[in-house]
Amino acid sequence: MAIDPLCRLVASIQPSILMYLGDSGIWSYPGPESIKLAFADAVDDLKNVVERAATLLDEREVMAPQKAAYPISFTALHDVDLANLLPRVIDGLRRQFADLDALAGPAGTDAAAADLVGDAKQSTRQHLDALEQLAVRLKAGLAGST
Repeated sequence: MAIDPLCRLVASIQPSILMYLGDSGIWSYPGPESIKLAFADAVDDLKNVVERAATLLDEREVMAPQKAAYPISFTALHDVDLANLLPRVIDGLRRQFADLDALAGPAGTDAAAADLVGDAKQSTRQHLDALEQLAVRLKAGLAGST
């Protein structure tokens, strides 16, 4: 039995470092406000995608994947400045985009899943671009450190 593309979508997004930072309280981490705002915006959008996927799965009477446990290594990040985590978050979003890109093809005739995967790809790409630009500005000393 094939895994529902919506389940794969949720499984691609939920256990990410970005979602971990959101669940553990982005605002409690040290680091520039610009990074906190960018991370919070990305987390909100990705949570929205997961909620929409869960709603569709519920309507189809398909069990949504249980929220995956975050890797234990993430717990060591609670004191790390977000500027130091930015490259790791960017790498995670790149992998997530590749996963979503792979999902976009085999969605087949499931228009709702294809639309949601497309939305997730677009959102991930926008946030990835914004975080990459923020990383460049930080490196150049242009994004502030508060």
